[in-house]
Amino acid sequence: MSSWGGSMPRTETRTGGRPAATGVIAGQGALSVGRPADPTPAGFRWVRLTDVARLESGHTPSRSKPDYWGGNVPWIGIRDATGNHGRVIYETKQWITGEGLANSSARLLPAGTVCLSRTASVGYVVTMGIPMATSQDFVNWVCGPGISPTYLRYLFLAEQETVRRFAHGSTHQTVYFPEAKAFHVCLPERSEQQAIAEVLGALDDKIALNERIIDTTGGFARAVMEELWDKGAITSLVRRDAAAPDGWRRMTLGSLCATGGGNIQTGPFGSQLHASDYVSSGIPSVMPQNIGENRIAEDGIARITAADAERLSKYLLAEGDIVYSRRGDVKRRALVRKYEAGWLCGTGCLRIRVGAMESLFMSYYLGEPEIQEWIAQHAVGATMPNLNTAILGEVPVVLPPGEDVRRVNERLSGIDGMATHLQHENRTLADLRDTLLPQLLSGKLRVKDAVRTVEEVV
Repeated sequence: MSSWGGSMPRTETRTGGRPAATGVIAGQGALSVGRPADPTPAGFRWVRLTDVARLESGHTPSRSKPDYWGGNVPWIGIRDATGNHGRVIYETKQWITGEGLANSSARLLPAGTVCLSRTASVGYVVTMGIPMATSQDFVNWVCGPGISPTYLRYLFLAEQETVRRFAHGSTHQTVYFPEAKAFHVCLPERSEQQAIAEVLGALDDKIALNERIIDTTGGFARAVMEELWDKGAITSLVRRDAAAPDGWRRMTLGSLCATGGGNIQTGPFGSQLHASDYVSSGIPSVMPQNIGENRIAEDGIARITAADAERLSKYLLAEGDIVYSRRGDVKRRALVRKYEAGWLCGTGCLRIRVGAMESLFMSYYLGEPEIQEWIAQHAVGATMPNLNTAILGEVPVVLPPGEDVRRVNERLSGIDGMATHLQHENRTLADLRDTLLPQLLSGKLRVKDAVRTVEEVV
């Protein structure tokens, strides 16, 4: 039997509603609504996706039923997809109960199911690492023998902009089920799919390994800071109910910035930038969603033109700046590294410039649980926590003697330098993957040629 999967045992697609669309909306080369008339590369052919994979929908159990939530069934929502785009996931932000599953249209789908977001944030893709359910914001594909789940995930990654082009709607852009039912994919034989997935997977495996090492360095850095606080309990010092050890100083973050030649400033907002101002390539603009655990995540980052950067030059970041999210998870902050200097402190962010003070030390100081808790408690807003420059200016700073700061900063520098190198390497690896991806899926580049390129960097 051919590996195209034409005779795979199938369970009927369970989405109901209108039939598949009959028109053709061509994509970038590997995905289309309807079958395009374009010629295919040698060894490839167009296949209706529902002929090789079962299409499943998702659902949200009633929020008014507490017994439906907090169980042991992982449930994929939009935030899981946007936060793990392109990855296999094993954990979700929300879980439902068996009762919630039984009393809704949600279904428990098998590991390997490929989930594509179709509304709200369109075009994000994740693969289930274990059986999970999803919200109605996804079209889910349970792959048969004719298509590799990993290959399908990479195909959706390469065609993310195509998927967004399939969406329509006056209020919220949505890929509707008639279009999803008409998805066609340009596939090689299953063995070639597997080979392509392995080449791309080697790069992603290296990226994942680097990320685990980066997470480990964060633990080392926290241990260095804990040694410093052994000289005085930070909790009591921050609360001002204990005397500071000899040589230590109490001040606020605002006064430290003022004496060090720095400042605290909000990024551009209001009428200065609109959605139409962002471009596909240009100068990165750091938004709240890009702020991680003391690092800037470049995945999905917005970009502006050089002309806009010049117009907003006073908001450009410098090496050593610390960036905060103004709303939502206000505990998050990121230190700006050398290669991120010149990026924009974007809408929804606050920038701290400490000047002559050791910024690396201060970025880890602001990550201390006691300081994070202080910030969370002093944020304003009834429904969503909000920060402003005045609140950050009052953050209590308990500063050790200068020689202690320099000593700790030297140790942090070595640890942070390793993590920064790996993060930069990951960006290079991701760029290579994203370059190879469309070429392999279009047949313009063959696996044997891609392997040589990947072996040079992995």
